[in-house]
Amino acid sequence: MNSHLIRCLLLFLLFQTHSLQDMRQQAAIAAKVFIQRDYTNGTLCQFQTKFPTELENRIDKQQFEETVRTLNNLYAEAEKLGGQSYLEGCLACLTAYTIFLCIETHYEKVLKKIAKYIQEQNDKIYAPRGLLLTDPIERGLRVVSFNLSLQLVLVRT
Repeated sequence: MNSHLIRCLLLFLLFQTHSLQDMRQQAAIAAKVFIQRDYTNGTLCQFQTKFPTELENRIDKQQFEETVRTLNNLYAEAEKLGGQSYLEGCLACLTAYTIFLCIETHYEKVLKKIAKYIQEQNDKIYAPRGLLLTDPIERGLRVVSFNLSLQLVLVRT
């Protein structure tokens, strides 16, 4: 009876949901998967949608592709030149760029939107599966990275 209780307690602790902070600490010693930039359309910030084999047992291929496509669309929105971008540029020149002390640029607003999207994806989809999607801005927009938790890798193998 006592060993059964201990086994149940261990299973509970093993499968309880972890906070993202815990995942970040675990990810420091975990394996990493990198999704490279896709330069087929020039220097537009977009990432490859090819599904990496390292994620096969962790996440659905369609979910992965949807996440990367959404990130690509958001970065395209951030880099889009429109009336707002031109107005920001003109105001910057007229105010010796001090306007940026008072307002956020369109690009900064979209970067916040991307950070929020990544946080939501981590909360709902990736963290429960032992993955942590890292914001590409943290890596100079060179790669999208997934940190794989070693603890969950060992449990599932």
